[in-house]
Amino acid sequence: KYLIMNNPLARILENYRLTGPNYVDWFRNLRIILNYEKISYVLDTPKPNEIPEGTSEAERVTYQKWQDDDLSAKSYILASMSNELQRQHENMPNLYSEQSRTVRYEISKKLFRMRMTEGSVNEHVLKMIDYIEQLEALNFSMDGELAIDLILQSLPDSFSQFIMNFNMNKMECSLAELLKMLNTAETCIKKPKDVMAIEGSSAKKGKKKKFQPKAKGGIKKGKANKPNDKGKCFHCGKDGHWKRNCKAYLNSLKVKPKENPSE
Repeated sequence: KYLIMNNPLARILENYRLTGPNYVDWFRNLRIILNYEKISYVLDTPKPNEIPEGTSEAERVTYQKWQDDDLSAKSYILASMSNELQRQHENMPNLYSEQSRTVRYEISKKLFRMRMTEGSVNEHVLKMIDYIEQLEALNFSMDGELAIDLILQSLPDSFSQFIMNFNMNKMECSLAELLKMLNTAETCIKKPKDVMAIEGSSAKKGKKKKFQPKAKGGIKKGKANKPNDKGKCFHCGKDGHWKRNCKAYLNSLKVKPKENPSE
């Protein structure tokens, strides 16, 4: 009643209370009334930070005005709700607390059970970091070393050498720095396999036989007629052989000389 007396337009909200389905119409009427009161800006601006000690008088006045206007806007909103919605609003902190607890449980379950089975380490670690940041948004801050341990424990056996060196050297780093080191380690782990594949491919290429074109005319290589370099036979006068190989000369040697008749 007090609100209606001070602002005649508030009767609109009195007659059209928020019940749920009429939210659009109700909110339009609410903004009209808050504009009349010159306090609708609290709906669109974030809550200012608390002012520290030693703040100027003007800053304190501005901060206090926002607090007062915000309280007035909340009063209009609650007064224009149905009785059922008002009761729900009273239980809302407990409701949000229960929902937050459930969400935190689901996120932490996914985080603690994560194991890298396939894909890149970059994608895997980024997903874990996202879960860690979601828990922080729910007011569940995780110790930095515990977060690093969870990430390292989720890696496959191929990163065992990296994990051993990391723990032996007692390295301290942020999650972003850890991600960078893991990307480098993954490159080194995959490199030997790639080199072997390249070398094997090169060896196979080296075993290929060179193409040898066939000689023209169907004559096999190495059996072509060689030019005659034996000259002319001194016995028969023919080309292609020497006297010692001449058949006519050899046959003449086989003929025996006739006996002398005078003997």
